[in-house]
Amino acid sequence: MTAAVITFPGSNCDRDMAVALERVMGKPPERLWHRDSDLPRGVDFIALPGGFSYGDYLRSGAMAARSPIMRQVAAAAARGVPVLGVCNGFQILCEAGLLPGALMRNAGQTFICRTAELIVENVSSRFTAGLSRGQRLHIPVAHHDGNYFADQTTLDEIEGSDRVAFRYASNLNGSRRGIAGILNAEGNVLGMMPHPERAVDAAHGGEDGLLLFKSVLDGLSVA
Repeated sequence: MTAAVITFPGSNCDRDMAVALERVMGKPPERLWHRDSDLPRGVDFIALPGGFSYGDYLRSGAMAARSPIMRQVAAAAARGVPVLGVCNGFQILCEAGLLPGALMRNAGQTFICRTAELIVENVSSRFTAGLSRGQRLHIPVAHHDGNYFADQTTLDEIEGSDRVAFRYASNLNGSRRGIAGILNAEGNVLGMMPHPERAVDAAHGGEDGLLLFKSVLDGLSVA
């Protein structure tokens, strides 16, 4: 099994993501730079980590979404390869058109850094098949632009097609309908603002993030 973690200028959670994946897989993932033009042959899983790509200039994730590697990420997603975007990675996926909506400045205009309680809403995707609907997870958040926005028609479509992966138990940033993470229509692309890679070690406060990584990677090992 081969996983890839992509680093953009300003990424700061790429090593955390790589450590989390190595813990679950038993081997380190491939590390790619945003200017790379190819993914590893036969890549099984792609992660876009958190951070502040290009300093969040223009819009968070907007410049990174035009990086050369993103053409290959989009092509891999179209083939069914699971793609996870966390925090800035979620913003990049939205800006690249792989997920609907956008991430706006938090309500209250403040940076939020705390552990959030999430409610699992979807249990049919590769990312969530190992979870239970209504299950509560405790995952850290650290963002200034995590307020998920989409128009009413889009929100209704996302809700109606069971594409809300996670919802905040307490809406901490103003996200529409408390959305913390969403899936694409095929269920193989997940964007979420909370950081599961920061919740993989009990010594660091909890291991709930391991549940998500084990769900998708265990599913790939038996596919």
